[in-house]
Amino acid sequence: MVGCVIVFENTIIAEGYTSPYGEAHAEVNAILSIRDPKVLEKSTLYVTLEPCSHFGKTPPCSDLIIAHKIPRVVIGCLDEHEKVCGKGISKLKAAGCEVIVGVLETECKIHHKRFFTYHSKRRPYIILKWAESKDGFIAPLSKTEIKPVWISNLRSRQLVHQWRAEEQAILVGANTIVMDNPRLTTREVQGQNPIRIVIDIKNTLPRSSQVFNSEAKTIKLTKSEIDPNKPLAAQVSKALYLNKITSVIVEGGQKTLQAFINEGLWDEARVFSSEIYLKKGVKKPQLRGIPTKESFIDSDCLKIILND
Repeated sequence: MVGCVIVFENTIIAEGYTSPYGEAHAEVNAILSIRDPKVLEKSTLYVTLEPCSHFGKTPPCSDLIIAHKIPRVVIGCLDEHEKVCGKGISKLKAAGCEVIVGVLETECKIHHKRFFTYHSKRRPYIILKWAESKDGFIAPLSKTEIKPVWISNLRSRQLVHQWRAEEQAILVGANTIVMDNPRLTTREVQGQNPIRIVIDIKNTLPRSSQVFNSEAKTIKLTKSEIDPNKPLAAQVSKALYLNKITSVIVEGGQKTLQAFINEGLWDEARVFSSEIYLKKGVKKPQLRGIPTKESFIDSDCLKIILND
């Protein structure tokens, strides 16, 4: 979400952030929260992303800034969307606003990485996630029950559910549904359930699977979206883009994860390494990247890897 603060005489007098899709933007929420709009004529508006200049679900934020005669606007980074991309800044300058661009630009671009990835690469921001045993396996070869075999600890699993609440969608392959029958929800934390994406090319998964319950929306990708003779990840990415999915956690099995890795279609990987030994099982995905952060969640080691 875009963030906005308004400062008058070195004091923050208003804050705002983007409402759900189709509702007010950050600048609107900040401006309209002020009881005496006259102070805006002597204030500075700070915003993480360039104010929009076009009519979409809402009117242009740049027009509202101009209407309230805010004299100074500080912008973190440009909006790369083709409908904006400098036009908001040009409109503000033409109206006489002093505009400063690029303050904390790197931090703002990281904050808006999902938005930028969706519009510049025409695909969602893709996060790969798995847990691996001490000896390098992500699952046993066989099971006696149709349910997950936990490799990571409880605190790690709670963190994963928090991540689910922070992203728009979660994706798995059909084999994960068959072997584990997961719900793919945020039941371990308070938060919104992600949209569940299931790759079911043969369209054979039973409707009784928990992933099709009413807890969250589920999108199934079948042979109408996926050709098994073509690269998988590229087709999935396109289908998610067309479904307006801006971010997704891939929690599938080894084949699904490796497909995204091999095609270079991932932005970061979050890998839990546990102290558990499986001795034999499904081997972990093979991944090369730049480890940027390593921490411990009780006994689990969590590595965050960025795609270079």
